[in-house]
Amino acid sequence: MSKYNINDVINVTVTGIENYGFFVKVDDEYTGLVHISEISEFFVKDITDFVNVGEEIRARIISIDEEKRQMSLEIKGLNYKIHGRRKAKIRETEHGFDTLAANLDGWIDEKAKNLANKK
Repeated sequence: MSKYNINDVINVTVTGIENYGFFVKVDDEYTGLVHISEISEFFVKDITDFVNVGEEIRARIISIDEEKRQMSLEIKGLNYKIHGRRKAKIRETEHGFDTLAANLDGWIDEKAKNLANKK
């Protein structure tokens, strides 16, 4: 028997955003997807208007695939934001864009050669 049930409202963490919805981590066993149609009753132009990667939110369970350990979830109609929690700040490495600057020309040349060989 599952520890989760349909219609349960649970805390999840946003792990990825695609144009069709966003992925979440439920816990160490389960992951989930909030399809774009389950975000709002209204047209959703940009999912990042609602959530960002790393953000912890509340979501309602629509379905559970126990075999795959995956859930379909929704946030429409919920007060889904969890206040007082901030996502981790992105820190720039000490090298910044140096790696890109040092390797970009070589990467471009390599890709051009690969494309030329495919013709």
